Amino acid sequence: NATSEGLVLVNVSDDGTTGKLVALACETESVAKVADFRTLVQQILDTAVKTNVGTKEDLLATTEADGRTVQEHITELTGKIGEKLDLSYVTLTAEKVASYIHSDNKKGVLVGLKNVGGADTAEIGRDVAMQIVAMKPVAVDKDGVDSATVEREIEIGKEQARAEGKPEAMLEKIAQGKLNKFYKENTLLNQEFVKDNSLTIAQLLDKQSKGMTVSDFKRVVIGA
Repeated sequence: NATSEGLVLVNVSDDGTTGKLVALACETESVAKVADFRTLVQQILDTAVKTNVGTKEDLLATTEADGRTVQEHITELTGKIGEKLDLSYVTLTAEKVASYIHSDNKKGVLVGLKNVGGADTAEIGRDVAMQIVAMKPVAVDKDGVDSATVEREIEIGKEQARAEGKPEAMLEKIAQGKLNKFYKENTLLNQEFVKDNSLTIAQLLDKQSKGMTVSDFKRVVIGA
């Protein structure tokens, strides 16, 4: 059975520069609501915050106060409830980190803002994090899109143009146009803001504070 249920929890440091997100996936919704399960997720997040580990592997190997590792705690609960449990963990450091957990508790985002310039980032950070959950960007901007994806999109564009009977000499130009559309729809800063489509995310941030932008983001979706 796929681990499509679970719980996402986040913590952002008091100074707003570090965020940590823990997601524990399980197989059924009923288990996700069990107190032992929810307590364990919180405990794992607390451990991540306390130890400041960088990777899931390091977190799983971390020893808790009772002398057992995070992995051992997960294994114990797996035995108790009889479901596969799968841990995800991401951490993000930035000038300002914002977070958002979707109402289903299965989708979470950390987003890093830079060039904040003293602006209050609470609301805009949350808006951008919500945008990431809703619109699923693949990268911050086009420079962050990996070359394999770019090549694939160009090939798709050429194939579509070819199928439409466009001349070979025009295929590259048409494919480039389709690639630009891909960037607009799939890179965060170029996406239209879901709450106001007259602005891109880049424009929204710049309007809030000149030069403010996104340095990075991490999205975790249980059951994706």
